[in-house]
Amino acid sequence: MINNSNENALMDDANSPEVNRHLLGLISQDFVKISDQLKEASYQIRKRGFSENPIFVAVQKDLELGALLIAQNELDNEWSYRASLLDEFTQRGLIGPESVEMFKENYKNPDEYCCLFVIQGDFAGFVFIPFPED
Repeated sequence: MINNSNENALMDDANSPEVNRHLLGLISQDFVKISDQLKEASYQIRKRGFSENPIFVAVQKDLELGALLIAQNELDNEWSYRASLLDEFTQRGLIGPESVEMFKENYKNPDEYCCLFVIQGDFAGFVFIPFPED
């Protein structure tokens, strides 16, 4: 969905529609519970000039990627949510330098969609999920 680079198999796997549907299915019930907090965090990240492309990492185990925003079970949620930036993903080699422009081109409107990087077991990938309408 985001990256066609051969250098990073993790990102290439995210291109699969089946993987995206699987990850979206895993996270969607949880997302409804915490979407308002992620939408506000996205707004603040952009407003303060940290990044125009906030990325939220959804994971069910400890992971040092981004800053913890919502802990598991904090809001009756099954996943932890961490706020990250495109810069961190490139620095860690999760998005190759030649793929940054493609990522930005495919990045959906952050006022309407949340960019989630979902990690569950061997599955990992980007999912853009619409924020619920008020």
